[in-house]
Amino acid sequence: MPRRKRTYRYRVVDVFTDKPLEGNPLAVFPDASGIDDATMQRIARELNLSETAFLLPSTRRGCVVRARIFTPARELPFAGHPTVGSSFVALDEGLIPSGRTEFSLDEKVGPVAIRVERGNRPLIWLTTPPITFGRTHDPGLCAKAVGLGTADLLSPLPQTVSAGNPFIFFAVKGKPAVDRAEADSAALAALGKGVEDPHVGVFFFAPTPEGAYSRMFAPEAGVSEDPATGSATGPLAAYMLKHGLISGTAGTRFHSEQGTKMGRRSILHVHLRGEQGNDGIEVGGYVAPVIEARLIL
Repeated sequence: MPRRKRTYRYRVVDVFTDKPLEGNPLAVFPDASGIDDATMQRIARELNLSETAFLLPSTRRGCVVRARIFTPARELPFAGHPTVGSSFVALDEGLIPSGRTEFSLDEKVGPVAIRVERGNRPLIWLTTPPITFGRTHDPGLCAKAVGLGTADLLSPLPQTVSAGNPFIFFAVKGKPAVDRAEADSAALAALGKGVEDPHVGVFFFAPTPEGAYSRMFAPEAGVSEDPATGSATGPLAAYMLKHGLISGTAGTRFHSEQGTKMGRRSILHVHLRGEQGNDGIEVGGYVAPVIEARLIL
């Protein structure tokens, strides 16, 4: 007798934009009950987006929904645009009580606090998990990894900073240098050797009056370039504050523009809670729904 096929409904939303076909696309399965770990990974590889999220009932006290996040290559403990996009879908699907503006998602990194700012469309904020600073890196090797020269970099040393996923951050001299960059796979692989996580992404940016103009390469994680990296944006803000590349008092807002070179312009909002973000850093974005579909297995 032929095996009975199962159908799973999923949605694709563009995150960190209010315009369809910009921002960072995310697939979200609103009801992933019955999908095992291996199949989740295979589905993420099949859809081949930077991340795919699977929503499940949460057993963690104080969390409304559990979100599991996969790149085409592996599961992540935390990621920003899947957190924002999953929150939007959970709200839209009625998985979160109507009118509730504060809740927590259950992710592998732990509970992630969400705040919804109401307006013509919701601006969804996540509170970045605790940020840690790691080792510094050779500027020449970092520049080579993205096809630039050492003279293109600003003075702060490149450094690993993490809020669950590690990234190597460094600043460059202006938007043209950011746009001119090209990934050097051999240099990126060499940079990843001996660091905290071999899947580390390289996040480089130019300071701007609005905040930052950014790009991120992570080929070892299965993401050649990411249009919007929410899990890196809180650490980006912390790195910029540490090195005086931006100043911040309680309530300061700025943004990181990412993905523009790829044709997927994304705006990642940053809100500092407390002086220099010492009471937490929120990362927020809008979400544009674009696809509703079914997967048949």
